Amino acid sequence: MKIVFADTLYWLAIVIPRDQWREPAKRAKAALRAAILVTTDEVLAEFLNMLSGRGHRLRQAGVKMVRAIMDNPNVRVIAQSRDSFLRALDLYKAREDKGYSLTDCSSMNTMKQEGVEEILTNDDHVEKEGFVVLIKK
Repeated sequence: MKIVFADTLYWLAIVIPRDQWREPAKRAKAALRAAILVTTDEVLAEFLNMLSGRGHRLRQAGVKMVRAIMDNPNVRVIAQSRDSFLRALDLYKAREDKGYSLTDCSSMNTMKQEGVEEILTNDDHVEKEGFVVLIKK
């Protein structure tokens, strides 16, 4: 079965009704058919952080979504550890010219570790690291 990484942008597009990336994200996911999604604690934290100031309804939808993600047998959530944090910090330092966030670095490390090549995002910077971006306008 195909394994694909799900980035913050994907989760936001799914939960925010008028998100500009909602339809492209839905199309990208539909094209995958039966795929296992991989994401991380860091991505889910970033997702909730992005919803924190958008009002009660979206904040609650975010909590519900994270719980559903964690209970979904077709989604693997990789836990953050001290080691994963330090490896992300090393990549963050090594790529300071790229503008990657610490969550981006953690995600790319997880993708390499898990052998995942495709990512549900629109961030072209992951393409610079050799990954395939699946969400396009």
